[in-house]
Amino acid sequence: MVRCRKTREMMERNLELQTIFMQYILDHPEALDHLPDDFRLVILPDDDPELGQRNLELLGQGGNGDRPTLIVRLRTRQPLDLETNPPQVFAPVVMAAASYVAG
Repeated sequence: MVRCRKTREMMERNLELQTIFMQYILDHPEALDHLPDDFRLVILPDDDPELGQRNLELLGQGGNGDRPTLIVRLRTRQPLDLETNPPQVFAPVVMAAASYVAG
């Protein structure tokens, strides 16, 4: 039961972080010019290392291999100020290398 509750809490926290990132994208639509059309999003919150670790474990499990994966680091400590501390967006080395070779 504890594991189930912990999983639910992590899912809720991930949804909250996705909402924060999407709000940033809505406020800065020019950022879309630098993102692939379809991608898998992995968020690593600076203030929640346990969730970040779990999200990295999920990244390691693979998933939908036909979509690029973007890793986003967010500072979510309150007060939240994405203008001063915008999200950092990274592409895994494999994807970046493939893009470099293809480009």
